[in-house]
Amino acid sequence: MKPTLIPLLGLLLAAAAQAQGTAWVSSEKDHALTLIDMATMGVTGTVPTCKRPRHLRVLPDGKRMMVACGDSSQADIIDLASRKSVARIPMGDDPEAFDLSPDGKLMYVSAEEEGELLVLDAASGKQLKAVKVGEEPEGVLTAPDGKHVYVTSEVASLVHVVDPAAGKVVKNIAVGKRPRRMVLTPDGSQLWVTNELGASVSIVSTRDLSVVATLKFEVKGLRASDITPVGIVMSKDGRRAFVALGQANRVAFVDVASRQVTDTVLVGKRAWNVSLDKAGQKLWVVNGLSDDVTVVDIASAKALKSIPVGRVPYAALLAE
Repeated sequence: MKPTLIPLLGLLLAAAAQAQGTAWVSSEKDHALTLIDMATMGVTGTVPTCKRPRHLRVLPDGKRMMVACGDSSQADIIDLASRKSVARIPMGDDPEAFDLSPDGKLMYVSAEEEGELLVLDAASGKQLKAVKVGEEPEGVLTAPDGKHVYVTSEVASLVHVVDPAAGKVVKNIAVGKRPRRMVLTPDGSQLWVTNELGASVSIVSTRDLSVVATLKFEVKGLRASDITPVGIVMSKDGRRAFVALGQANRVAFVDVASRQVTDTVLVGKRAWNVSLDKAGQKLWVVNGLSDDVTVVDIASAKALKSIPVGRVPYAALLAE
């Protein structure tokens, strides 16, 4: 290779690594976000944030992210380029999960202590409405058209369908025990709901808002009580779902059409949340009790590396 090509090659390799992006991992006990280079799978630093950061979300402008901080009752707005906090706004008491309206103007937050879904102005944090739901609401997901917001109630074992414009629950859907998180199929026809104490996923038709099937998880050598699904993500083509199985320390690969588990991959302790990279090639599984993140290759269904992060990691956001 000619010497003059070496610097150019170095620049191309650096650009390729940068294109892979950064994984941001919230750590509840460290009040910080751990940064991981997605190309090298190495930790590059940490960013301090407000107390007990949990759910993360990129804002519609693609330039900033929002962090729900439970013990600060705030949302921290972080600029992705500078990696610095640019604003903090109220988010209600002990926020955990949240979602935004399609236009990004409204924020929907589960208020666990009050048993309410809060509707907030996303720019100021001003509370606009509070919708009474079941006890210990957690998962929040906005329908693509913005007409419904789905909320899970851990205690009531319900998914509440909320009309945010009217500020009321329009349907309660009975699902499995202790529902936690949700994902919609790409065509919007089904809502998949993880049931932590049911070792299952409830599959809901969004057309008539009824449960059409229940997918039960089984892991050889484990009792059903050891299988506690929480995080869930779906491939862009809607063919596969990936479910973090909690205390089973595994992530499950599910064929959506047949509703069958095709693989389970051993990861860290208490696989809590799972994220899928933009290319659909790797899963990033956040393990709450082993304080690490496991990167899983989808094609081979094998764990590539477990990366130590902060104490009690909660979720990963992949900024690519």
